[in-house]
Amino acid sequence: MPTYFETGHAKNVANLQDLIAFCTGYGTTYNPTKTALKLPQLNTLYTTADNALKDVVAKNRAYNDAVNARINAFNGLRPFCTRLVNALQTTDATKEKIADAKAFNKKTQGQRASKIEEPVDENTPAPKTVSASHQSYDQLIQHFAGLISVLQSEPSYAPNENDLKIATLIAKKDLMILKNKDLSTAFTNISNSRIARDKVLYKETTGLVDIAINVKTYVKSIFGARSAEYKQVSVIEFKKPKKK
Repeated sequence: MPTYFETGHAKNVANLQDLIAFCTGYGTTYNPTKTALKLPQLNTLYTTADNALKDVVAKNRAYNDAVNARINAFNGLRPFCTRLVNALQTTDATKEKIADAKAFNKKTQGQRASKIEEPVDENTPAPKTVSASHQSYDQLIQHFAGLISVLQSEPSYAPNENDLKIATLIAKKDLMILKNKDLSTAFTNISNSRIARDKVLYKETTGLVDIAINVKTYVKSIFGARSAEYKQVSVIEFKKPKKK
């Protein structure tokens, strides 16, 4: 979707408010027979559209918060996994078990999720589709869980460092799972919110843009194409996003 429509949605809603103001100023002369063009319905449409925009903003903020929370949960995972392998090598673990741990660590080092995703602020628009990095995060969790299972199977693995203890590792893994799931939920919410907004603004016939255009046509019909009243509303733009 063009960059214009990050602000274009709000422009359409703001322009509807301007259109309503002009129509209200025409007094009883503005008296359409079509219910959707009447002032009470137009005001309701404006409120609905404005609320839809606000919901997208809120859901977008929640999505970006979830992105940052996931980044924090996975932060430093690669060097941490290497520390775990090093810790295992100082135990009585067999070469085979150490090799298994190294294999999971190698897989972890090979994932590029942290390079794909960067911290964002609340004004950054959420993506329209699921990021390719999401699967990488799923895999990172699997690799980390595999490494934990190897450590759990070694009786001599009993580090004194709290961050290397099994209980701490399990808690870290659970947090990673939670934040990954939270981001999936946040993405679903912003996606659904956009769909709801687009229905209010752009649905054929009943959407804000089509109704606003009909209002302008009605004003043209009652005052005339060359009237000052029609000139007032004719310059108010309402646009739909281009279809891909």
